[in-house]
Amino acid sequence: MISRILGFTRDLVLARLFGADATTDAFFVAFKIPNFLRRLFAEGAFSLAFVPVLTEYRTKGTQEELQDFVNKMAGTLGTVLLVATAIGVLAAPVLVFIFAPGFWLEDEGKYHLAVDMLYLTFPYLFFISLTAFSGGILNTHNRFGAAAFTPALLNISLIVCALWLSQSMEVPVMALAWGVLFAGVVQFTFQIPFLHQLRLIPRPRVAFKDPGVVKVMKLMVPALFGVSVSQLNLLLDTLIASFLVSGSISWLYYSDRLMEFPVGILAVALGTVILPNLSRKHSEKSSQEFSDTLDWALRVTLLLGIPSAIGLLLLAGPMLATLFYSEAFNEHDVSMATLSLMAYAPGLLAIMLIKILAPGFYARQDTRTPVRIGIIAMVANMVFNIALVFPLAHAGLALATTCSSALNAYLLYRGLRKDNVLQPRHGLTSLLVRSLIAGGIMAVFLVWIAGDLDYWLGISFWARIQYLILWIGCAAAIYFLSLLLMGVRPSDFRSVKH
Repeated sequence: MISRILGFTRDLVLARLFGADATTDAFFVAFKIPNFLRRLFAEGAFSLAFVPVLTEYRTKGTQEELQDFVNKMAGTLGTVLLVATAIGVLAAPVLVFIFAPGFWLEDEGKYHLAVDMLYLTFPYLFFISLTAFSGGILNTHNRFGAAAFTPALLNISLIVCALWLSQSMEVPVMALAWGVLFAGVVQFTFQIPFLHQLRLIPRPRVAFKDPGVVKVMKLMVPALFGVSVSQLNLLLDTLIASFLVSGSISWLYYSDRLMEFPVGILAVALGTVILPNLSRKHSEKSSQEFSDTLDWALRVTLLLGIPSAIGLLLLAGPMLATLFYSEAFNEHDVSMATLSLMAYAPGLLAIMLIKILAPGFYARQDTRTPVRIGIIAMVANMVFNIALVFPLAHAGLALATTCSSALNAYLLYRGLRKDNVLQPRHGLTSLLVRSLIAGGIMAVFLVWIAGDLDYWLGISFWARIQYLILWIGCAAAIYFLSLLLMGVRPSDFRSVKH
């Protein structure tokens, strides 16, 4: 929650200082490239392969064997990261061309600015990957707080650089690239004391042939394809958006940031917590407890994901106007970002479900099934992108993400049910129906009370904040009161022991 609130603060600062233009498009591309690789390798395929293997060592081995595995994994990973970072910095012009070829064709200087910033942002991959490695160790030992707070340091670094460092730079937006680099160093350093508490500070040793390292690498290969699917979809969105009018990448970024708030607070948090627990249940061969853990996460996601999606859809304009509207991020920018957020919103529940269903495969060291499902979703996303970008421009790319995410979530759920890994307890369908009814009642209230975008743009900043908080609070009260009247109780979500 702290990290996401600081993330909103960061985006508010960026929007008000830099707006949505060619320079911000360049920064978001330069930031997206190491972020793409971070999610692909570090927090993506590596974490999904590393945590189950680390859990096995912790469950079945001694402390000495666990320390030895951590040492060898740290040395091997660090070596790979050093080589990859060096190649990435040298290949910065090529990477920008691959991620945003439309920049090459324009005369606004976006291409060269993005390359200059990528020289600074790419080393972030090295530090954040080691941070993810440390976070995996902490999460496996049920120490979730430090790793969860770490992203807040990135937001703090970007805010500080935007407010102060940018004033002394010839190209102000370049300060954000320095902020990314500083953040990588700080995030990695922050987790070292917590590893010390566990007596698991790595003493790196390169060991590519170690059985544990080999097992992680083997699991990473299919996991890499699985994680790359969603990241390739984002890459495709950016690639296509680079050919659209300037500001398109920024509009998609700001609307996606609002989507990331409920995804990060609920879905990513749930996925992070249940993965080591599911891995432990699998190692202990506790199939019923494994299923119950997934069922519990599924119920919580439905309960909170449905109203979140409805709220984002119906309050898209008011939220964007409240957070980002300024002289730099003008009425047109708010209007365009509203369109993409409204297209993203219906897919929120599916995106959240993916985060909690995929661990059901990875915890069992089944990295192949999510790959097959992901490839299907990726192909579908490409088809939807091509079909929707022409009539809907940047909003079409957002809607394509919604459609492909729904397909991905459905196939993951069907796969878990087919393998009898997930056996929902009684009442799941009833909860879904009641949540949809309560969400419908909430939606009627929001349509009646919210007002149009012109109204929100016409009132003061503090009035927008007050009204937005009031309407969100009232909507949440209506939703949960409706559920209570239909018989849903908090005890329904406390019946699983973890």
